[in-house]
Amino acid sequence: MRTVFRPHFSYTLLALLVAGLAIWSVGATARQSGMADGVITGTVTGDNGIEAGVWVIAETEELETKFAKIVVTDDNGRFVLPQLPQATYDVWVRGYGLVDSDKVKLTTGQTGVTLTAAIAPTPRDAAQYYPGNYWYSLLEPPPASEFPGTGNNGNGINPEMLTQSHWVDNMKDGCQLCHQLGNQATRVVQHRDEFDSTVAAWDHRVQTGQRGNQMSGAMNRFGRQPALEMFADWTDRIAAGAVPEAPPRPAGVEQNLVVTLWDWGKETSFIHDEIVTDKRNPRLNARGPVYGVSAGHGSITMVDPVANSAVELTIPVRSDPETMPTRFPDVQLPSYYWGDQELWGVGANERSDPHNPMMDHEGRVWMTSTIREFQNPEWCREGSNNPYSQYYPIGRTGRHASFYDPAGDKFVLVDTCYGTHHLQFGEDEDNTLWFSGDGNVIGWLNTAVYDETGDEQFAQGWCPTVLDTNGDGKITKPWNERAEAPDASLDTRVAGFGYGIIAHPTDGSAWISRTGPFPGAIVRLDRGDHPPETCIAEMYEPPTIAGSGLDPAKTGFTPRGIDVDRNGVIWAALSGSSHMASFDRSKCAVTSGPTATGQHCPEGWTLYPMPGPKMAGVEGDVGADFHYYSWVDQYNTLGLGDNIPIANGSTSDSLLALDPDTKEWVILRVPYPMAFYSRGLDGRIDDPSAGWKGRGLWANYGSNYVWHTEGGKGTKSKVVHFQLRPDPLAQ
Repeated sequence: MRTVFRPHFSYTLLALLVAGLAIWSVGATARQSGMADGVITGTVTGDNGIEAGVWVIAETEELETKFAKIVVTDDNGRFVLPQLPQATYDVWVRGYGLVDSDKVKLTTGQTGVTLTAAIAPTPRDAAQYYPGNYWYSLLEPPPASEFPGTGNNGNGINPEMLTQSHWVDNMKDGCQLCHQLGNQATRVVQHRDEFDSTVAAWDHRVQTGQRGNQMSGAMNRFGRQPALEMFADWTDRIAAGAVPEAPPRPAGVEQNLVVTLWDWGKETSFIHDEIVTDKRNPRLNARGPVYGVSAGHGSITMVDPVANSAVELTIPVRSDPETMPTRFPDVQLPSYYWGDQELWGVGANERSDPHNPMMDHEGRVWMTSTIREFQNPEWCREGSNNPYSQYYPIGRTGRHASFYDPAGDKFVLVDTCYGTHHLQFGEDEDNTLWFSGDGNVIGWLNTAVYDETGDEQFAQGWCPTVLDTNGDGKITKPWNERAEAPDASLDTRVAGFGYGIIAHPTDGSAWISRTGPFPGAIVRLDRGDHPPETCIAEMYEPPTIAGSGLDPAKTGFTPRGIDVDRNGVIWAALSGSSHMASFDRSKCAVTSGPTATGQHCPEGWTLYPMPGPKMAGVEGDVGADFHYYSWVDQYNTLGLGDNIPIANGSTSDSLLALDPDTKEWVILRVPYPMAFYSRGLDGRIDDPSAGWKGRGLWANYGSNYVWHTEGGKGTKSKVVHFQLRPDPLAQ
């Protein structure tokens, strides 16, 4: 579908040649000969005999970037470390019930080695290797009877916290949004002895560093004092010796996992997520670079998994960078790690603030990034002759769009009237690029038109999300704003931040996830034949406890990650309640009209509780894990089959893959370095004839605070490749 508006003027493509890519020529040469194929094999034993389901870790710094390979022992304690580049490795054993063994030096090609596992002397020693969500499950939120909050003159809980679920949602989306909670860095309070109480220590720590204002704001949304007391009680009990239950060791198909890691970025990088291929064609960019975006440093990062090398390039902006705003505030209280040093958005080359990359059918890497000041140009605002501006003018926006063209070694910047956050390509002939991230509209760019004309105004459009609540089958202005008193004669606009986005594979619609207001929702937008006038939206909230009369075990809240399978079923990770949820619109008795305002289609939802420990004393089936995003493996890039939904276990050091037919989970754990916090993931098929060696998933360490990762300050973010062998000894 092509837009019909052509403005009287257009911006010229801004293309900046990028120098410094000559070092990638070695990658092109190495790629001709394929991946490295060295091995190290052996057996793990200990005082208890053979050790099944433990990890063998091999790491080297002899390559161009730091490299590690991790496998799991089989039921007889045997292991095979495959696809190793020629190098000398530190090799050791890690596992639940153990402490790390001594590291031994081994070289590629050594076989039949024996590694000695070290049994943990106490449960507390063993627990130091448990994922963050196991420690986080020891935290105790206020009981359900304390809600709704009664404010500072009552129980101290914010009156906007209407239910315990609201509180838990703020714990997840307010705190775990930026970094993993439950890891060593968060469950131990630094400098406790400098304060009169642990509550005072927590009050100080949540104000430190460049994210201090955001952490402190989360405390205020709870009701500051009860929240600080909750976290202080948690860390006090841990300091006194409390330990969580033990996780199960990898078993069955989980023992077939191979994990490979490469360092990328800087020790202060906030690399949000990565992309390796076109979601619609997982064979694109085979064995090519992995691309990520570093939000704090305004750059695109790249790892060549064949040459084992990494580079980083600055993303340009259109305006004078000295006049560009930054969303990263000044340090108010010194960081425990970096003091008064400001890490992000400081230099003139750090203004683009990229968030999410996506690859198109030509191998270009599109990104949501800031290219100018927040004030929109006249063609976006009221009074413009742009039909989208006439229908819904937009005065300000944050991020816009850009792409990196590897073939031409250049960046191109694209202005948008609407805000951008995540982006996804549709499966239409125009290669429509959909954007989330605006609080009022869903925007898109017709990339076919853009490539043909270079005209960013002509190629883009947007629509507000308006429900047909008067039931006349169309949207007619004026419409009712959601905050106003209901008017049955008007349609209703759904305002609120659109977080995730996905294009439906068959009907041309776009779906967004909205993490708030509670309990969140997924929203469908159909543009119709003549947008913007024919745009119409539908909203579906997950079945939630409040007022539903449903079994709490069958309810959930806060859709965050969103994707779709090849059958058109929507899949969303519920970050608040820790579920994977599917939504099948074809099952809904009602999709629009006066009653279609949220919880009108419980029959369309199916909720699958995530694996792992539950939160203590919380109503409903609420897990302690947090799920930043989710993804559907539509084309069997991992090896578990087509249409497998996968959630980021951002607090459990894992990716979580669900078989919808059996309802069984496969936990793809990353045991080293601990505090694997992933945001997005992608899958690619490098060689369909190479079996497990030719396919796999990709993710990265995407915490705001990479120094919270095992190793502490100086540790870098890492690209992570997941492969699934047919058995633990396959070479």
